[in-house]
Amino acid sequence: MRGGVSGQVWGGEDGGSMVEARVVVRTGVGLHARPAAMLVQEAARHSGCQVSIEHGGRKADAKSILQVLGLGVRDGEEVTIRVEGEAEEEVLAALVHLFGEGLER
Repeated sequence: MRGGVSGQVWGGEDGGSMVEARVVVRTGVGLHARPAAMLVQEAARHSGCQVSIEHGGRKADAKSILQVLGLGVRDGEEVTIRVEGEAEEEVLAALVHLFGEGLER
């Protein structure tokens, strides 16, 4: 696994649960077009949950390529992934795994 990972479970805004993990982006280029597209594709596979990514105090819908690219995440920077909804722990694990592989397949 190339990226550093830590995670926690939090209460959601509506009192429900939400899971999050902090990961270090290790793609060599940051979250540019290709790695961002891979993240968006994986997040979009899970229609039963909301997935967001935060960096530098800004939040983006992880299912939107424009929002993810707009964060301007560079290689070696840390992001927080938050997942709320159906199978949130499994979705978070899949996303963390993807970051751990350097957003490559």
